[in-house]
Order: sequence, then structure tokens, then C-alpha cells
Amino acid sequence: MDPQPSTEYVPDEKGGYKLYEAVGKLKNKNAIITGGDSGIGRATAVLFAMEGADSLIAYVPEEEDDAKETVKLVEKYGRKCHTLAVNLKDRKNCQKVVDEAMSKMGAINILFNNHAYQMMIKDIHDLPEDQWVHTFDTNIHRKC
Repeated sequence: MDPQPSTEYVPDEKGGYKLYEAVGKLKNKNAIITGGDSGIGRATAVLFAMEGADSLIAYVPEEEDDAKETVKLVEKYGRKCHTLAVNLKDRKNCQKVVDEAMSKMGAINILFNNHAYQMMIKDIHDLPEDQWVHTFDTNIHRKC
């Protein structure tokens, strides 16, 4: 993704960036963040932590390294970040995420449904059918 989402900085009035100034808006809240291992999901997990929330991030198993980095960033702000490697294209895994969140955090106050798939191509004619199907199965035909 270009540009990369910022995890701690927000745009300022001069066209630059400044450190996000948290005020405790999510103090002691609990969030499920799907696709929370990187990009917008990671930035959300960190900003939620800055505001006082713990989270459970769900991500596909092949993104384990990214998920570990998200955990480190969240814990930097004194909050917990639980992880669950699971493919949400399978409906039973959606229930597994909720069950795991309840088990680890006791309550769910926020659902940030962010999991998605995108692969850039220059020309629509270069889009293979299997990529088309994968994109729609993940982003449109959600099972959750």
C-alpha cells in the first residue's frame, strides 16, 4: 500500500504529520479488528490502543510476522493485543473470532470489519479469473 498508513501520526494543518493526541475515548473498551495485522487494520489497532482499548486482531495465517509487529506496537501503549490466525472466508471461523474475543477479553465493544484482498494491476485485461474470484470471495461474498 502506498503510502503506508500511519500508526501513530495524523495529518496536521501544515500538510505534515503530528503525533496523535489521545484523550482516552476508548478507555477499557475491547475491539475485534479483522485484517488487523497490517495497513489500515494495524493503524487502527495502534490508535485504538492509544485511546485505551484492547483488541483481538484476526488475520490470515501467512501474515503471522505482520501480526507480531502489530502486537508490539499496541503493547507499546500499555494495551493488550490478542491474535487469531484464521481465514474469514469460512463462516465457522467468524464465530471462532467472536468466541476467542469473549474468552480473552470478556466483552466486545467494537467491531472493525477490515479484512480484504487487493492486488494492483495496470490493466483490467491482465486480471486473471482466479484473482477476480479470490477478490470477490474475500471482499464481497463475505461469510461473516
